[in-house]
Amino acid sequence: MKKTIMILAAMALVLGLPQCKKQTSGILEGNVEITLDVSASKGSRIHVDPATGDVAFEQNDVVYVASGGKFVGTLICRGTVFKGQITDATLGEPLYFFFLGNKTPAETLTAGTSTTCSVNISDQTSKLPVISFAASNEDFSGKGNYTAFFLHKAALVKFDVTMNVPVPACILGMNNKVTVDFSTNEFTYSQADDGCIQLQAGTGERWAILLPQASGTHTVTAGPGGGFSITVEVPTIAENGYLVSGINMNFASVDLGLPSGLLWATCNVGADTPEGYGDYFAWGETEPKSYYYWSDRTPYKYCNGNRKGLTKYCYASDFGDNGFTDDLTTLEPGDDAAVANWGGNWRMPTKAEFEELKNNTTITWTQLNGVNGRLFTATNGNSLFLPAAGYREQNTLKYDGSYGYYWSSSLYMVSCPADAHYLYFYTSSQCFVSDHERDHGLTIRPVYVAQ
Repeated sequence: MKKTIMILAAMALVLGLPQCKKQTSGILEGNVEITLDVSASKGSRIHVDPATGDVAFEQNDVVYVASGGKFVGTLICRGTVFKGQITDATLGEPLYFFFLGNKTPAETLTAGTSTTCSVNISDQTSKLPVISFAASNEDFSGKGNYTAFFLHKAALVKFDVTMNVPVPACILGMNNKVTVDFSTNEFTYSQADDGCIQLQAGTGERWAILLPQASGTHTVTAGPGGGFSITVEVPTIAENGYLVSGINMNFASVDLGLPSGLLWATCNVGADTPEGYGDYFAWGETEPKSYYYWSDRTPYKYCNGNRKGLTKYCYASDFGDNGFTDDLTTLEPGDDAAVANWGGNWRMPTKAEFEELKNNTTITWTQLNGVNGRLFTATNGNSLFLPAAGYREQNTLKYDGSYGYYWSSSLYMVSCPADAHYLYFYTSSQCFVSDHERDHGLTIRPVYVAQ
């Protein structure tokens, strides 16, 4: 593990009186203009190589400078260099540099007087700070070149937050407030706003910070209202305080090590917890409704009054409206409830993907937070819980707590296009893929397909 993050070369131009330049100890009074040259930039400051510790910066990033046990000023990234002034630095001692991202400190810092700086990162979203620290190799003399090595003071967590619900979410249980004590050059960590780091709705990667805590496992929750519980391994922090390793975490899907590499969602469409039933959908419809039947009230979308009047997804003329056929056998994206409700790379699973899930996991009947369902446990130790949510026929919910019915995107191809394939299980050892009438309301557990 390399301790070096990035060599920072600094040139100091003294703006004070000539006699100040001759000092070799004590305080150099007045302002000193500092230019900090950041070489080998990799672009965004949110990029960090956990193996080497390399960190890069972007425009307007701020480096806080301390000297002699006190805060002496800030340097701001302008182009390819950091520029700014420091005040009353101590001659003959190192300069200390602290990178805390672009957050405004919780308290106003006054050069030469403040000894602490508290930064709350709980409300940051797409670009979170990398907490880093450096000390100059050469003692401050008011002029000349300076080199320093930035070391991480926080472990990184990279969240894939392609949202499983189209609303903002948060990560709870984090130490999300950092306080720097310039008198000792130490970092302390605490929670603010219940340890919540806000995440945006929608798709794409977001970065969050897991600040150092005791080594071992640490349980946090994520999702709308903190719906998902996750246990993560806290990366080791070396004795000198720099990051040894980073971790990746995906709270919207689970990797079961399946042959296809497919990822399964951790909750149903319309739910925000793994045990939540979520919404019920007729096959090929993208919105839940109050009544599920071929006709009457809210009739099935792709038929003309009955199961032998199909207007889409029909390969047999005796089931089609006036002999209609189209030979479509898999739901198109516009008729896929996972695509319509979650977007991104989410979709409904196929019949073959349900078979893959069933054939490559150990399946047990269990409870999660008091809810009955099936647990699919993979050889890599990860697991997927599907609640026994039953199904809806007309305006009635049937068999919830005892049976699970989950739509696939595949039309039943044996003899009846009025049916579609679904995953079916109940309290005994039974779990299989079968066919169900398309007009009934079943639950949906999406899969994630990386592009």
